[in-house]
Amino acid sequence: MELQVWNHRGNLANTKRAIAEGELTLGFIGGSITDARPRHNWPEPVIAWFVDTYPGVRIVVENAAIGATGSDLAVFRAKRDLIDRGCHIVFVDYAVNDNDVPTERRTRTREGLLRQLLADGERDVVLAHTFSQDMYEPMMAGEQPSSVAELEALAEHYSIGSVWMGLYAMRQVQRGLMRWEEWLPDNLHPTNRGSLAYGESVIRYLKQELAADKVLTESRAARTLIEPINSLHWGNAVTMPLTAALTEGPWTIRRWPYYEWVDRVLDTTAPGARLTIPFEGRGIALAIDFGKATAEIRYRLDGGEWRVYELERPDWNGNDGWLRLLTISDELTVGEHQLELETFLGSGTNNKGTNLRLAIIGIIP
Repeated sequence: MELQVWNHRGNLANTKRAIAEGELTLGFIGGSITDARPRHNWPEPVIAWFVDTYPGVRIVVENAAIGATGSDLAVFRAKRDLIDRGCHIVFVDYAVNDNDVPTERRTRTREGLLRQLLADGERDVVLAHTFSQDMYEPMMAGEQPSSVAELEALAEHYSIGSVWMGLYAMRQVQRGLMRWEEWLPDNLHPTNRGSLAYGESVIRYLKQELAADKVLTESRAARTLIEPINSLHWGNAVTMPLTAALTEGPWTIRRWPYYEWVDRVLDTTAPGARLTIPFEGRGIALAIDFGKATAEIRYRLDGGEWRVYELERPDWNGNDGWLRLLTISDELTVGEHQLELETFLGSGTNNKGTNLRLAIIGIIP
């Protein structure tokens, strides 16, 4: 079977309705390829197309993508950054950033994210698959990389449309319409030209879906959210206030001016500083501002043995600036639990500090 760039499933009823009413809010979530900060990524030509095509409609943009993050962190951000902001359509890009995550874990987080976005029936969802170098061989062999295939299985289950932007761009290279280095000079992040190709593929999808002669069918609000594929999905994940953490040592809660998506952090610079977080559910995850100056962390659950959380510090990461999710567990017995956490200075060559800046306390019920 030939690989498909476009898969038209369901409809964009909420998007059409918003356009008819005169105000459309576009949402984007994903990693660095979708992140708004470079100002040339593929959402930009898509946004420009909406503005040009619907001059009488107010277009609002909520780009919640953050580089070097996956669908696990997105689960804890979707409500605040997309749902509560009234997005009528959300483009989801996690084929690349979830690529190295084990299948079981990424199935839980991806399905949880999609169920959150679809639950109230107020928005349409489109999957947008990008490209990384390790997808090259299966694609050249006419196969879907596993990360893409698993997303497509979810899209089929929930009747969500999808655009394989990476396949569209690769076919342009194969046809001699674009050089590889124009697309991906580092084999991952598109240039302006590569981003335009990604955007073109999405625009072609939208033109067909939003054509005037396409019948407007019922919105998702008229349907019941179907049973999940994975019963351990993170669709019911919630966040706890930072004030729920009990502190020992010099901690402060600070307004955090370095992330557009973080309001405040629970902050310490002291080795030996401790947190105790009581929670109810089957799992807990912590989002922190991470880098080479971040403390090492040891933790224990329910008074058990202390464990060290293995924190890889890539060379590209600075002293801070990576909003990283540390999943302590999502397989506890459902009930009341307690997490204890302590900071210390590690002995690794890339460990240069004892900072801990906690941005999100995420609970998996």
